[in-house]
Amino acid sequence: MEKPVWSRGRGAGRGRGAGGQKQSHLSKVGSQKERAGIQVAESTSEQKFKDAAAKHQVALQRFAGADDSDSESSEDELEDEKIIEHVLKEYSEQNYIDGGGGNGNEESLRRTQQYLAETFQSGAVVCLVCIESIKRVDAVWNCGGCYCMLHMQCIQKWVMEGAHHSTSRLSDDLFPQKEVNWFCPKCRKEYTQAQCPSKYMCFCGKTQDPKLDPWTVPHSCAQTCGRDLQPACGHACLLLCHPGPCPPCPQVVKTTCHCGRGTAVPRRCAARAWSCSKPCARTLQCGQHACTAPCHQGACPSCAKESEQPCLCGRETAVRPCAAREWQCQKVCGQWLSCGHHKCESPCHSGDCGPCARATQRCCPCGKTRAAELPCTEDVPPCGDTCDRLLSCGMHPCCQRCHTGPCGKCRETVEKTCLCGARQRAVQCGSNYTCDLKCTRMRDCEKHQCKRKCCDGDCTPCELPCGKTLSCRNHKCAGRCHPGPCYPCPLTVSIYCSCGGTKVTVPCGREKVTKPPRCHLQCKVPPDCHHASRLAHRCHAGRCPVCRQTCELPQKCGHRCPRPCHTAVLVRKQRKVERAGPWEPPPQVQMFVEKQPCPPCQVPVRVTCLGRHETSTMGCADARPYSCCNRCGRLLACDNHSCQLNCHLVSGATDDQSAGENCQTCDVACDRPRPKGCSHLCLLPCHNGECPPCKQMVRVRCHCQMLNLYVECHVWLSASENDREMLLSCKNQCPKMLPCGHRCTLQCHSTSCLQPSSCVEKAKLRCACKRRKRDFTCAAVRSGTVTLECDAACTERQEKLRKEKEIAEQQAALQREEDAKAALEEYERLMQGPKRKPRKRRQVEEEISIWRKYLPHIVTATVLSAAVGYFLWLKSTS
Repeated sequence: MEKPVWSRGRGAGRGRGAGGQKQSHLSKVGSQKERAGIQVAESTSEQKFKDAAAKHQVALQRFAGADDSDSESSEDELEDEKIIEHVLKEYSEQNYIDGGGGNGNEESLRRTQQYLAETFQSGAVVCLVCIESIKRVDAVWNCGGCYCMLHMQCIQKWVMEGAHHSTSRLSDDLFPQKEVNWFCPKCRKEYTQAQCPSKYMCFCGKTQDPKLDPWTVPHSCAQTCGRDLQPACGHACLLLCHPGPCPPCPQVVKTTCHCGRGTAVPRRCAARAWSCSKPCARTLQCGQHACTAPCHQGACPSCAKESEQPCLCGRETAVRPCAAREWQCQKVCGQWLSCGHHKCESPCHSGDCGPCARATQRCCPCGKTRAAELPCTEDVPPCGDTCDRLLSCGMHPCCQRCHTGPCGKCRETVEKTCLCGARQRAVQCGSNYTCDLKCTRMRDCEKHQCKRKCCDGDCTPCELPCGKTLSCRNHKCAGRCHPGPCYPCPLTVSIYCSCGGTKVTVPCGREKVTKPPRCHLQCKVPPDCHHASRLAHRCHAGRCPVCRQTCELPQKCGHRCPRPCHTAVLVRKQRKVERAGPWEPPPQVQMFVEKQPCPPCQVPVRVTCLGRHETSTMGCADARPYSCCNRCGRLLACDNHSCQLNCHLVSGATDDQSAGENCQTCDVACDRPRPKGCSHLCLLPCHNGECPPCKQMVRVRCHCQMLNLYVECHVWLSASENDREMLLSCKNQCPKMLPCGHRCTLQCHSTSCLQPSSCVEKAKLRCACKRRKRDFTCAAVRSGTVTLECDAACTERQEKLRKEKEIAEQQAALQREEDAKAALEEYERLMQGPKRKPRKRRQVEEEISIWRKYLPHIVTATVLSAAVGYFLWLKSTS
């Protein structure tokens, strides 16, 4: 078990404190560690590699297992079951004797056990105020009516907000004591403000802030509950501190049956009332018959027998149940009263009809005059005085004379104020005055105005529907508009396991985040493979584990597949959808169930090779004639060599030694000696007799060394010296150059080329001015025997060229003078600067110095003299 954080921190502190004391020892062994550094590094890396490989193997085995996904949850279930068994230990040790009503007590015990299981199960206990799961370390409060569990801070906030909204509408003058009760969010049990929880107590209320123990019920003090059992029997609960109601009392007492005639027997206190199953035999209310029902608790039922019974007046009879002896007919009594003038008008009744109502002393209608005794046949006349009875307004008397019947409506005119007190008006006293002003006060919901005309201040409750979404986010508040928060959603949702045999009930709004309950029943999903049934496993969510049974399907070879089942394999596939761009998400990977074929049969069988050299064992799927890769070794048709092909199936052989039609053909090169000077091999395969002439081409250089010539080997070897001289000639012009610069005119040859004195190629000869030219032979030009003189046209052309040159020089000199003059003018313009407009106002003239006055002229003269000198220098040089 991992140590707490504070313990690790103190241990780490002690380690740091001791580090200074061990510094000297570490310095001594430092050199030894450096010397063994390489060996330690190598061994550490190997050990890490082995550990990583072992972890990978463990992970693969865990992934391959069918029930490994539920291993962790199974361990948690076992721990929870041990804790619940420990809590119910004292209860189970009590002496239990079953009897009548025992099944109901067992159901109550299972209900308590369900509360305990939900306390341990993650997400099963939910706070109805915040709709969040209650953790084991949270401070909680338990309702005494429905035993629901809520967060301490949530129930405190619920009480404060409800009290604030309830008391904010009450006046301090009219309601000085603002004690407002609050209700449980689930069962609406009423509590006072003094009962608002302020301390975190255990379930039994003995311990404040109970500590969390992994081996006890969360929020429990781990002590005996000790609360009085209900219904009150004088015994206390023997369970450890637990959530929910206490189970029925398990104590054993002696008690008799309901009718009291049976013998007292020992029974559990919670089931002390029992029936002996004999007839009750007690007299029923009718007083004539006895109770025939089995021994029962409480009063006997009504008599179920029927008899003929008269009505109350005795004029009619009818057959009716014996339990309902008194009944009335639909006739009026009609008997004469004692006065002898009037009849009884009451319906069917028993006994005397009573005296006549008009035979007593009577008064006038206004009540002022008491009349003398009058017979019942006469009415009392009015007295003639004023009526003076108060009218319905309660303020004014009736002004009419004594009369019969009601007095009527008050007609007096009075000044009346409307109900809201805003206006006054003179109206009749018998009618109410209401104005047209609408009430602007807020109703009890504190959201809507009253808007009644002439409201007296007692605004009616808001009748609009609330309509706010509840905390479950699924339903809306169905009550009328109200202040403060709405009550939590009263609905619950049942979450079933995959098979539907186990369910857990959670508040509405938690169905999306609550996991299905753990089911201990066997999975009933039919197999998706070819097997008749799956391996036994518990009910689960999602897809069933992969079938681990042997395939056993017959194959074509007759053997059965010994591999694990592969007819329903889960395969991941991703659809190939062309996306419009990178902003679109990639297609999701989906899982499909596919049927994969059986792998090749690997049952071992014996097979002989094609050449019948050996026999080996191989798998049934690979059992076919094979080559052993040895040499065939059969004698070929040449009788000199054997077949060198790998082992193969021989066809057309006469015996086991001779080569067949598909054996190798003898293609060994001929090894006979070649003629002198021939270095080539015979191209024919192994044969008899002389080898044919060598047809291989021999490469030789021509005389001029420019081309490669190819000649057959036997022709070159058999040629004479003159023939070889002709064979080495490429028949092209000799590429060598003569001393005169021309190419040799002879064909490719091995002797020396021609002399320059015999060159007959053409050469050009020019005059001294290079105008005239003429072609002569190269030998004549080199010997100097021919010449070419200038003529009159050449002299005239030279004079013309000289004159054109002088004119060009004069034009260039003039152009240079114009350029210099233009440069000088541009310089002067730049020195003078831009022209300025004369100022309008008068300015004081400055006295200009001689140097400033004549400086531009000096600079201009200097530049002009320099330009003239440069021009003269250019002219002299040209």
